[in-house]
Parts: sequence; C-alpha cells; structure tokens
Amino acid sequence: GERRGTERARHSAVSAQRRGSEASPSGHADHPHYILKMASEEDYDFAGTDAGSSDATPIEAGQLRKGGYMVIKGRPCKITEVSHSKTGKHGAAKCNFDTYDIFNNKKYLDMQPASAPCFCPIITRTEYTLVDIDAEDGFLTLMSESGDETREDLKLPVYPEGMDDEITTAFTDEGKQLILTVLKSMGEEQVISYKEDTSE
Repeated sequence: GERRGTERARHSAVSAQRRGSEASPSGHADHPHYILKMASEEDYDFAGTDAGSSDATPIEAGQLRKGGYMVIKGRPCKITEVSHSKTGKHGAAKCNFDTYDIFNNKKYLDMQPASAPCFCPIITRTEYTLVDIDAEDGFLTLMSESGDETREDLKLPVYPEGMDDEITTAFTDEGKQLILTVLKSMGEEQVISYKEDTSE
C-alpha cells in the first residue's frame, strides 16, 4: 500500500510539472507579445534600408543601459533590462537585452557581444494642438505650437489601446482643447499621449 501511494504522488507531481510547462513554454506567459528572437548582426546593417544614419547613432552594445534605447530589426526599442555574462575563460562578455518597441509595445530579446556595433535610435517628441478629427478615417488636423504650421498626415493612435476613443470623446463630445504629443523615430511618427490645454 505504501509503494502504491508513493507512485501516485510521483505521478501527480510529474503531471503538475507537465501542466506547468505547457502553460508557459517560453517562461513568459504574462507577456503574450514576447518575441524570443535573437537579432543577428545583419539586423543592425542599415545599408539598403530606409533608415539612414540620420535616424540612429552607432554605439557599442556594452555601452547601452537600462532605460536607454536601441535598434532591433530596424525598430526603435526601449531597454527595460540589461544583464552581462561571460562566455568562458577567454570568451568575450555578452550583453542580454530585454526591450520593447516604443510604437507598438512588442517585446524583443537580444544578445550581443559587448564590443558589437549597435545603433541608438534618434527620438524626438513634438507637441501639437488638436484642431479636428476626421470621423470617417481617423486622420487628425494638428497645429504646431507656434501656430504657423498644420498637418493632416497622422491618424488616431492604435496603441496604447483605447487612447483613440479617449481622445475622440474628450475632443468631440466634451469639447476640450487638447495637446497631443507626437513621437518620431526611424522614419515613423505616432501620437503617444495627450493632455488638456489649460493655458487659456
């Protein structure tokens, strides 16, 4: 009887372990967008792509820090974690990066030798006053802070989720004056935040 009980306990432990590994094969169950992708050196080569040297500045992987930015697969990413590891007695130090895309929040993992050439994206933030929202296609009419420039080439943001509805409600239904912050990097622009204009 004692032996059967031990076998039963062992069986339930194994099945629990199996269930656990099925639930989270990558160990990142809480990150549905986690992309376990190791970038290769070609990912940092801008030759033949739209991204020119004016979009990013070269930097060694070992100089990148948590809270900073790096380019992975041609995308501007914010670094959330950096860890360093030695590969052996004479091996070069490796840098492991946890990052997310600043425009769509997709997660990227990357590993590079500390001396590897990487790129740091150039990021600018500009504030505009919201003048109009096209109800049909979601395009915005924005006016620069100086008031001498308007643009109509940006849409309501799809990320963060729900912000498009918040902006529409505040502007159209509540009649609030809004200031939108536009983030620009690697040839891409997107509204990333908004606030009520209380200057009047």
